[in-house]
Amino acid sequence: MTRRDTLALSLAAFASPARADSTAMQNAFSIIQAQIDNGTLNHAVLHVQKGSEVTHRAFGKAKADSMFLLGSITKPLTAAAVMVLVDRGELKLSDAAVKHLPEFNEGARKDITIEQLLTHTSGLPDQLENNAELRAKHAPLADFVKGAVRTPLLFAPGTRYHYQSMGILLAAEIVERVTKTPLPKFLQEQVFAPLGMKRTVLGLGGFAKADMVPMQTEHAASEAGGGDPKAREWDWNSDYWRNLAAPWGGAHSTAADIATFLRSFMHPEGKAMREATARLMITDHTPKLEAHRGIGFMVGPTGLGKGCSASTFGHSGSTGTLAWADPATDTTFVLLTALPKNVSGELLLYPVSDLISG
Repeated sequence: MTRRDTLALSLAAFASPARADSTAMQNAFSIIQAQIDNGTLNHAVLHVQKGSEVTHRAFGKAKADSMFLLGSITKPLTAAAVMVLVDRGELKLSDAAVKHLPEFNEGARKDITIEQLLTHTSGLPDQLENNAELRAKHAPLADFVKGAVRTPLLFAPGTRYHYQSMGILLAAEIVERVTKTPLPKFLQEQVFAPLGMKRTVLGLGGFAKADMVPMQTEHAASEAGGGDPKAREWDWNSDYWRNLAAPWGGAHSTAADIATFLRSFMHPEGKAMREATARLMITDHTPKLEAHRGIGFMVGPTGLGKGCSASTFGHSGSTGTLAWADPATDTTFVLLTALPKNVSGELLLYPVSDLISG
């Protein structure tokens, strides 16, 4: 019996025959397996749930509960930490960020709200100009915060959309200052544990780097080293990055845990936040701008799945990850891979997502 046969048998309890036997699901499996067979992809896990029917399958060297570097799927996790505080009345989305970051007060910065930090409308850049330099010298997150506070704004707050990891960083800094608790600990205690996400951590937490799926860094994004061997001490596989706990891209999780997180917004039970607060996260907060954003989430089908409804919410990650939930069909989709999105996006993530959402 081959390893693949053994894996298929071990996952039988996870897969609903009704879903696994469907043409779309079989075609999705074939797309992923083809990239395993030709050597392009090393690890992947697909988790799909529609109603009570669940299909969960690992590919290549991955196991059913393998933990992947999530990339920007980290952003909704960080946003959830902010919303726990909103739920408690300790923050308001309309609060000026300067209320909690007094040094963030130059010019238009004083007008930026927490909501704008979380919806990519603050005017901050995605990465700092000296991002690679900071990572090369193993700078702590505090140095990134200092840079984000000082970096020039790209536009007047609230007037445009521009994807910006630095806004998420400053939102995370606000959580830490308000709670006086490191964000990884706060997330573990207030979000992951209440939802039963036992294999999700920001940074490495109590896990070791060896517990995590290794990234195929030869295809890495430029801000993550671009596959340059000289970047091995600070790229996605480095001890530095895996431990940094970057609130915009440094979380690790399993496909099943991310599905649990997504479903907690479709079917909120008040475990981490009240239903009204959870609903607020998946509401379109930028209806008049070119991109539609909830609080930390993408909303609508664009960038998630062609067959998704307008109420869909989710996120992708440059590490080769894609996850969404569609309340219209009660479907959650999570595909985690080790192949960076600049390669896996067209090969795997979007074709498979389009099949399942269609």
